[in-house]
Amino acid sequence: MKAIAQFLLLGLFSPFVQALHSSEKPTNLDQLYEQVKHDRVMEQEQNQRREATFIAERNQQEKLLVKAKAQLAAQEKRTKRLNKVFEKQEKILAKKNKNLAIKSGALGELFGTVRQVAIESSSVLQSSMISAELSGRSTFLSDVAERKQQPTIGEIRQVWLTLQQEMTESSKVKSFSQKVITVKGVVEEKQVTRIGPFSAFSEGKFLRYLPETGNLVELGRQPVARLKNIVDDFESTEESVFHPVVIDPTRGAIMALLVQTPNLKERIHQGGWIGYLILILGAVGLLIALQRFISLTDTEKAVEKQLTENLPDTKNPLGRILVVYKTGLANDIETLALKIDEAILREIPKVEQGLMTLAILAAIAPMLGLLGTVSGMIETFQAITLFGTGDPKLMSGGISQALMTTELGLAVAIPLLLIHSLLSGKSNRLVQIFDEESASMIARNAEAKDDSTE
Repeated sequence: MKAIAQFLLLGLFSPFVQALHSSEKPTNLDQLYEQVKHDRVMEQEQNQRREATFIAERNQQEKLLVKAKAQLAAQEKRTKRLNKVFEKQEKILAKKNKNLAIKSGALGELFGTVRQVAIESSSVLQSSMISAELSGRSTFLSDVAERKQQPTIGEIRQVWLTLQQEMTESSKVKSFSQKVITVKGVVEEKQVTRIGPFSAFSEGKFLRYLPETGNLVELGRQPVARLKNIVDDFESTEESVFHPVVIDPTRGAIMALLVQTPNLKERIHQGGWIGYLILILGAVGLLIALQRFISLTDTEKAVEKQLTENLPDTKNPLGRILVVYKTGLANDIETLALKIDEAILREIPKVEQGLMTLAILAAIAPMLGLLGTVSGMIETFQAITLFGTGDPKLMSGGISQALMTTELGLAVAIPLLLIHSLLSGKSNRLVQIFDEESASMIARNAEAKDDSTE
């Protein structure tokens, strides 16, 4: 209502407003009346034009509305028709999908099996020594395993042929020309002999296959000479002749570990300065034992010879004891016994010389080994403190190095103990001979005195 009132007031007073804003200002009331009347006519004409325009636009909007409604009805009708078609097609599609699932079930299992076989075979072929001669086989299998699309019949056949080729080549002994990386790092073209997927060698040297680069590499440390000789003889044998050969059933794993296995020199070096000290003590003990063995053997021969002779020889211990007996024959038995005992006591240190040193060395060697083990374990625990226990090789390597000194100590102590026992037996036999001969000499002297008294 407020808006309508404003509209009516604007309509009533608009002629007066227009008259006030007119360029020709009236000078009296008659002119003002005429001007207002004229403006009123003009305003009515303008309103009529506006009304006609409004009516025309309203009619146009009505036509557009009718047209839009007609289009809406047509689209709704088309939508209903399309919905019916869509529902019908949905039923047909569901039926066809069901039939497809039933018919492709076996194919799905087949494709899954092909992918699984391709995944497993790709890693086997990649690490196979046969790939050194026939490269690029694992790439095809990797593509089949990783691709989302279903493999074609040709690709399935190719997977089977690749596996068949691997099985066929596994039973062959072949010689072919291939680039080989030597120990010095030089790549040379050599004649390679391959024994299935197990072993490969060239010019009497065993080779290792690197799957990362596809190259054959000479082992940094070759097996013992006996195995190398077998390989040399096999390479020089004719094809129709059967000959034994060395193979690695782990397909190169043992040969690869052979490079990391330390030899005797490296193991001794692991023992450090304590290990070398133990070996020095062992060498000293062996020299002492050799000298004492030779000396006791000569002494035994001289004593045995002296037992068969009547005249004493001062070049052997028994002869020197007999000299004391000969010079003290006239004396009383007690004095003679004391002199003979004194002569035996002078000879015993010469016979037992070095045996105590061998015993000490045999006792010190394992103690030094234990000392080296303790030192190595301390270093191992320090490394564990710094780097943690994430790498088992770090701990096993340190423990192996620590136990090496114990092994060296036992390796030195056990032979020294056996040698000490052998030499002690020799010296004890000599001392026993001295005691027996001294007792017999005293008995003979006592009998001689008894005969002279009677």
